Amino acid sequence: MKNPITALIADERGNIFDVPEFEAVGRVGEKFFKLKPEDLIKLPESADLMFLPQRRAIGFKRGEFVPLKGRAVSAILPQGYTRTFLPAFQKSKHAKILPLYGYTAVVLYRDELYAAALYTDENHKWNPENYNTPDLPKLIRRVKKNLPENRIVAQVANCSLEWHCLTAQNLFYRRWECGVPTSPVCNANCLGCISLQQSECCPSPQSRIKFVPTVDEIADMGIFHLLHAEDAIISFGQGCEGEPSLQAENISAAIKKIREKTSRGQININTNAGFTAGIKKIVDAGLNSMRVSIISARDESYQKYYRAGYELATVKNSVRYALDNGVHVSLNLLYMPGFNDRNEEFAAWKNFLTELPVQMIQVRNLNYDPDEFFAVMPHDENFLGTKKFLRELQKNFPALKIGNFSHYVR
Repeated sequence: MKNPITALIADERGNIFDVPEFEAVGRVGEKFFKLKPEDLIKLPESADLMFLPQRRAIGFKRGEFVPLKGRAVSAILPQGYTRTFLPAFQKSKHAKILPLYGYTAVVLYRDELYAAALYTDENHKWNPENYNTPDLPKLIRRVKKNLPENRIVAQVANCSLEWHCLTAQNLFYRRWECGVPTSPVCNANCLGCISLQQSECCPSPQSRIKFVPTVDEIADMGIFHLLHAEDAIISFGQGCEGEPSLQAENISAAIKKIREKTSRGQININTNAGFTAGIKKIVDAGLNSMRVSIISARDESYQKYYRAGYELATVKNSVRYALDNGVHVSLNLLYMPGFNDRNEEFAAWKNFLTELPVQMIQVRNLNYDPDEFFAVMPHDENFLGTKKFLRELQKNFPALKIGNFSHYVR
């Protein structure tokens, strides 16, 4: 066969090998598929490779999907790429849940590594080369001198150095979107929460903030960033916190203080939008943009993932209020191939977007173990596929921007 798409395996030490006698396989939902050239792109330079412990890779040979004698291998993609196929594997009986990453099928093709993905957005601001530079510790010390005793600055300094959070680092680089964590509590219990997991079943990649900042701490940090940064955005609702709208009293008071000092820049909230009263206060205080975390426009599917103390109807009310008051609204769509692109999910999305014409959908590869995810979510094997799902969304809503990043709203 000319230019075969070859399966990969890893040994116990993480060394990766191709298996020339087996063709590569990807997974959508709970189904396996032999991968084709049109499914693949060259592996991005900043992608990582990871082997999947206690999971045997699957290959295709003579019309059959066959477990291989080696561990499955996955690509972890940088932002700007949307995966289309999951890695195909056979899990051992006592396998532990996988860490919180967005697992993507990866293969050998034309003597190079390729991933099953689409390039869906471009934004140089999120290029990893712009972060974790050698001078970052010095820049952190400089900002700490400017804002002494500010506990939020100390929090994002730790996030910058320990967790390598990009929005945290932007405060110290004096540019772009800067995270302002405010809330140690949440009104949902998401399967893939990145700051708090029950019994640490799959260790969280970030530590949640343990205090509620004062109005002055929020305002002082916000004023500092908006005055000094290029294309300045301050964002409430970061990976190291719960739901920011639960701190609406402090956030709304801080926004008013910020806008008394400067009209520069953009004030954003990343939220589950499940506390409408809080969202209203923050919108009324002068919010510019809102990004709503969401996985489904169907009540049952939404609750299976968020396990929330509110209903999807509440989220819709929050979005409607923001849109009615001139706030730029995007949806942070947590994406898992074989779930969001199901026929019934797509039908619900059409109704949602007709009722609530948000400006953007940011597709975000969901960082969660695929087996654990599909064991919990409602079962249905009828799906469009990622390419068709995104294409049909754009066809039905031509004014809708589909990408992966928050963009500066001028």
